[in-house]
Amino acid sequence: MVAALTRVFGVHRLALAEDVVQDAFVRALEVWKARGVPDNPAAWLMATARNRALDVLRRERTAHTLAPDAPDESSLDGAFDAPAIRDEQLRMMFSCCDPRLPEDAQVALVLNILCGFGAAEIASAFLAGRAAVEKRIARGKRTLAASRHLFDLADADFAPRLTAVRRALYLLFNEGYHGASPERAVRAELCGEAIRLTELLLAHPPAATPTTHALAALMCLHAARLPARTDAAGDLSPLAEQPRAAWDARLLGAGLAHLERSAAGTEVSAYHVEAAIAAAHASAARAEDTDWATIVALYDRLMAVAPSPVVALNRAIAVAERDGAARGLDALGAIEGRERLAGYPFYPAALGELALRSGDRPRAESHFRDALSLARNAAERRFIERKLRACDAR
Repeated sequence: MVAALTRVFGVHRLALAEDVVQDAFVRALEVWKARGVPDNPAAWLMATARNRALDVLRRERTAHTLAPDAPDESSLDGAFDAPAIRDEQLRMMFSCCDPRLPEDAQVALVLNILCGFGAAEIASAFLAGRAAVEKRIARGKRTLAASRHLFDLADADFAPRLTAVRRALYLLFNEGYHGASPERAVRAELCGEAIRLTELLLAHPPAATPTTHALAALMCLHAARLPARTDAAGDLSPLAEQPRAAWDARLLGAGLAHLERSAAGTEVSAYHVEAAIAAAHASAARAEDTDWATIVALYDRLMAVAPSPVVALNRAIAVAERDGAARGLDALGAIEGRERLAGYPFYPAALGELALRSGDRPRAESHFRDALSLARNAAERRFIERKLRACDAR
């Protein structure tokens, strides 16, 4: 709705488009509480936003505050049709990725405007401070507002912007798969939205590159595990304990198909390597059949292409599976920039798990207590509490 209304009002009036959409949601809270949720909530919201936008245009025209080139009421005709919204979402994504902005600010804008993320969620995705992210968003919106039109998808600047768009969708998926939401450890609807927007990219031929297929591959392969990622009680299930029969075969097939199409070019992106790691897990019929040597080699490649403390953490866990807990602990201790993991509960949880495997119960318990203090939601707390009880059992 923001994308559609920005097309109507102009990108320089983005704040007005956001206000109109917010008004529609506030109205929904008032009306639905009394009358119940309508059969088609999306259509109701779009009709309400359209009517609110119509009121704004009429009021401004009556007050003679519209510029000569301002939109009239006819500009709302068809603005909320499905094809129009699809096109405007795509244009809005690329408009947010203005090369005048640093890439982190571009990505923050996409997550904020198109995905509804608040500053706290974006800060978690970037492993950054909330105040810094708020400044990025504000600066980005000022830059966006200085434009008069949404980005033309035929522009020669398309390819550089595509990189930031893909990164934003990657972070959107990650926030759903293992994000920092205080309510839920897994938000499947965010994963689904990331896949939908990536499919939107793939439907636009210039964006349907091997790297975009690689991004779609890793999303589908990870999303296939969502049915088994939590158990019936809502508790997190580690990969080794997941019933693989519960994995979504359709998404696994789609992921492998995208991975095959991603091999058409010569570029090997981080998405290619991450998708290959996910495919290696998917190819193992049982957890004990996992080819950890291949997975460690792929993490080595990923560290060369896109190093980060989180990648290094995952690599260390794979090293422990291949070479034993002691080697895994060495790898955890060698992570560069591990201070960026200070607020991430799964770093001390990994230290605790490997210390427990090494027979050092007191140290394991200490690490798990550190992890428990960082848990971001009830599911993570219960997961770490189980680990603490495992210390007492040994």
